[in-house]
Amino acid sequence: MDYREELDRALAFTGADHELPARARADVLVRLARGHLGDPTTLDALDVGCGIGLTDRQLRGRFGSLTGTDVTEKALEEAARENPRVRYVPGERDRLPFEDGEFDLVFASSVVQVVPIAERPRFVSELARVTRPGGLTAVIEHNPYNPATRLVVRRFRSEERILMLAPRQMKRLLRGSGLGPVESGFFLLAPSRRRRVLRIERRLRRFPLGAQYYIAARSD
Repeated sequence: MDYREELDRALAFTGADHELPARARADVLVRLARGHLGDPTTLDALDVGCGIGLTDRQLRGRFGSLTGTDVTEKALEEAARENPRVRYVPGERDRLPFEDGEFDLVFASSVVQVVPIAERPRFVSELARVTRPGGLTAVIEHNPYNPATRLVVRRFRSEERILMLAPRQMKRLLRGSGLGPVESGFFLLAPSRRRRVLRIERRLRRFPLGAQYYIAARSD
């Protein structure tokens, strides 16, 4: 199964393709980094569960360094071909292959929803472990309150079981790992990245309308 083609098929009724959500996620991450950590080009970022590197493609050159990791070797090989300036490291099931506090920004996009429920606390704890003190841990997930999002998830033929979680559940996981949320919101209100749409989206980010949501957190 070609991931891009399958994602495009699931998104077809929205008029968007796989690049639009990847671009939106990248913009959110850069904005969060700039707002809470400073100039993104001075920061070391880690993409956990990077898959084939769709978000990384939109982040090239926007951080000082970008590293990706995933447990699927084939996906990681494709990501490396597509993004030669990104460092990719094979992942492990129980522990991220990095030192404590190695990165300024650690993020996971649409990953927690495919982690078995019993393993989610450990996974989030690993995100926290490799984030430096004062750094930022960010998660981006599908919004289960959005009907279009639920339809996309149903249409998408995944090899992994997708169990979406509400923002309150995600915040509970973060707090359980010693992370205090500092900013959250919803985005991808419409299949467009036009400035007018983005201005409206930012005004409505507190309401559960967008297709995805983000939560950024720091060590308590």
